[in-house]
Amino acid sequence: MLQKEVLELLNQQINKELYSAYLYLDMANYYADQNLGGFENWYYVQAQEERDHAMLFRQYLLNNGERIVLDSIAAPNREYTTFRDPLVISFEHEKYVTESINTIYEAASQIKDFRTMQFLDWFIKEQLEEEKNADDNIKKFDLFAGDPKGLYMLDNELKARTYTPPTYVL
Repeated sequence: MLQKEVLELLNQQINKELYSAYLYLDMANYYADQNLGGFENWYYVQAQEERDHAMLFRQYLLNNGERIVLDSIAAPNREYTTFRDPLVISFEHEKYVTESINTIYEAASQIKDFRTMQFLDWFIKEQLEEEKNADDNIKKFDLFAGDPKGLYMLDNELKARTYTPPTYVL
């Protein structure tokens, strides 16, 4: 059995990952409304990844004989006034998720919950990738999107992203 504090943090993380999926689906919807199918695709794939992350946390709790407690998922409630807005918001959100996972890791470390620490190692590496991708999207947008042809080419590049389920094994 997991200690109470770590269990609560892991349950909260499920909700945070589901919110992330909801947030990225909202961003995909925004880009769909703007007729930017590549950006839409990129965020739709991101929403799928975040949903899968929630399922990994869920399975970890089940594997440890713990009860899953789901909470309400808040509406994203975001207003995007420029094409760049979702890119910046997603980068900030990924930093928030990284901080949340680090908090769980720290709590597990303090009580020598090595199993949870080992489980979280994958997510720590994943968050490095998530932050880098979000930052790269901002940098590419800033470099190329000021020109309609550049925006078109970047949109086409993002259209090529495909969904790949996580390879993490519990």
